[in-house]
Amino acid sequence: MNAPHDPLRVAEVFGLSPLNTRLREALLAFRGDGHTPPTRFDHTSLRMFRPRMALPLWAGRAAHGRLVPIYNLVNRAERPRPEEGWSVRVTNARDFLGTQLTYDSHNGTDFAVPLGTVVVAAAPGVVRRVSSEFNRGGLKVFIDHGAGLVTSSNHLGRSMVAVGDRVARGQPIALSAYSGLDGLSTFPFGAPHVHFNVWLDGEYVDPFAAPGETSLWRAGNWPVPSRDGDHDAPPSDWDHAAVERAIEAAWAPELRAELRALSDPDERAVAVLFQQNYYPTRFRERPRLYSAEHPRTQRLDLPFRPEDFDGIWFPHGAEPPRP
Repeated sequence: MNAPHDPLRVAEVFGLSPLNTRLREALLAFRGDGHTPPTRFDHTSLRMFRPRMALPLWAGRAAHGRLVPIYNLVNRAERPRPEEGWSVRVTNARDFLGTQLTYDSHNGTDFAVPLGTVVVAAAPGVVRRVSSEFNRGGLKVFIDHGAGLVTSSNHLGRSMVAVGDRVARGQPIALSAYSGLDGLSTFPFGAPHVHFNVWLDGEYVDPFAAPGETSLWRAGNWPVPSRDGDHDAPPSDWDHAAVERAIEAAWAPELRAELRALSDPDERAVAVLFQQNYYPTRFRERPRLYSAEHPRTQRLDLPFRPEDFDGIWFPHGAEPPRP
């Protein structure tokens, strides 16, 4: 039997602590700085408001029974250039199904779940980063699964793991919430969700397969929770010389010092991956971080427990073919 968890506090739900830091990060989103463009939005951004789905989730009820609704998919169209800034507009957006369940800069899969849902490791690996940035997805847990594959779960309320922990497939790592500026700014009409990122060889990838691709989900394009709990992850093969070149390419000496202060080389590599992808304009160049290329392979499961969910649900009608 799973032990009950203390309810999430409001500060955890929105990721509000420490407040002074969160205020500075919120201003960064709206104003930008010398190396970070401001976030762009317009009337099309209102498509993020889906009260029929959001309100039950804020009240603690699953929106579609034992199926997890997909709130947004990865944008497969050409995304804005980094120097143009993060865009929550819908101007050039297309998901893997050819529909628009996404927006311009969206680079992950959003799973809409009630507050306090247990989030699990989608594959075995090592926790390499736990951080909270109010303007970039709130509380996040990054797991290095080896062989070029890294995942993160964003908008969390409480982490249940620490950096350096080795986790099994299906092991609880966090409780969900809607931490970050997007959760606070869209409450209560934006749905609380887990934004799930996947990187292959240091680049954002869509775990769902378009025609001619291999799905990264073990069950194909209909991911399900794991029931096997395996611990075996392939080794990581970071190119640590390239990681050092990436650090040297950071514009700000404070960022270079922050990254070099991490003594574990794999933790440092994931920190560089984080900075390169969340704040790409902070670097003069972007060296490749791996010593080899890795093909798309089916390695991931739905990042939730089988006692909570059976699978996923696409709310916009278009669905991939069944396996």
